Amino acid sequence: MKSADIIVVGGGMVGAAAALAFAREGFEVVLLERQAPDCAWPRDGYEIRVSAISRASRNLFANLDAWAAMTARRVTPYERMVVWESGGAEIRFDAAEVGEPELGHIIENSVIQCALWESLARQGVTILEGRTILGFLPDEHRPALELDGGERLAAELIVAADGARSALRELAGIPVSGWGYDQTALVCTVLAAAGNQATAWQRFMPTGPLALLPMESERCSVVWSTTPDEAARLEQLPPDAFSQAITAASEARLGELTLEGPRGLFPLRLQHASRYIAPGLALVGDAAHVIHPLAGQGVNLGLLDVAQLVEVVSEARRRRRPLGLLLTLRRYERARKGENLAMQAAMDLIKRLFSNDLAPLKAVRTLGLALADRAGPVKQLLIRNALGTLGEVPPLARRPDDLA
Repeated sequence: MKSADIIVVGGGMVGAAAALAFAREGFEVVLLERQAPDCAWPRDGYEIRVSAISRASRNLFANLDAWAAMTARRVTPYERMVVWESGGAEIRFDAAEVGEPELGHIIENSVIQCALWESLARQGVTILEGRTILGFLPDEHRPALELDGGERLAAELIVAADGARSALRELAGIPVSGWGYDQTALVCTVLAAAGNQATAWQRFMPTGPLALLPMESERCSVVWSTTPDEAARLEQLPPDAFSQAITAASEARLGELTLEGPRGLFPLRLQHASRYIAPGLALVGDAAHVIHPLAGQGVNLGLLDVAQLVEVVSEARRRRRPLGLLLTLRRYERARKGENLAMQAAMDLIKRLFSNDLAPLKAVRTLGLALADRAGPVKQLLIRNALGTLGEVPPLARRPDDLA
């Protein structure tokens, strides 16, 4: 039986960050991932899946020595955000209102993952590819995984970062609750004739929000949430017809939008694990919680999970306590579960509030946006929350001294 201090299952953005963070704290780490990412660069075109990275997440990447590798590839800062409803009010956020250079960064998911994997290689993390997990043996002192081929891996702590359909969560018998939104996100890249203006744009429509996230060379990454039937129709439109449709849906705020490259569809749902922990096991990221993408907070919440878990586990080691004790892991669960549930509830409320075209409700929305836009302290609070710098932030997500 092979062993390590910590096993991380899942090498996506959150899982790779977890493995790297623990390794940099001096833990012996094994990472399980089905297949290493393709990190060839430069590459033709843009990846259609991107993330809106908060200030806290950028700090985490910098503290893990991965931020420079991301900026060397492709990272786009945005300074403003405009949210509006057709025929209603709008609200504008500007980083200058809180004395910051930007509100966040738009980064292709593959850029984030590859930068983290490069740091993993430098850190000497053991990576096992192509394994299938057949069993999980819970234990507060020495949990283990049974793999295909008869292999067994043991550790002091196992971290499930294997996504919304987490096999490890299911093997641990942790149930999830949630519901589908009857919405599908269509994602793609467009070129904006009037430029993206370093601004994240979001229009609310009865069928779902349309987000245009700025990328380099006056392009935008599109996340268009709508009904499954409409999303399927939009995906099949000829490129010229799709370009006309999205220009109209954006009310031509960025001039004519021209489709570049492929389109993809992703069903949307809300999901939450009943527990984040089991003896010797901790869930992070989508394995623990899935959120509507309208505010772009999904990966940021997962990275804050990582930062909190690393702090709790490192403290346990300093106190010479077993890493997988429920008593230890409950500190992590208490710190993250309430915050994640609150964010899920807020996004769910906003989604439902704006997915209704009743005149009285639209009047309330218009008044609410108008009041929020005029209330300086309220806007500053919302901006700080989006930056991820509100409240107590785990050390790994705090600004490093050498980051300008």
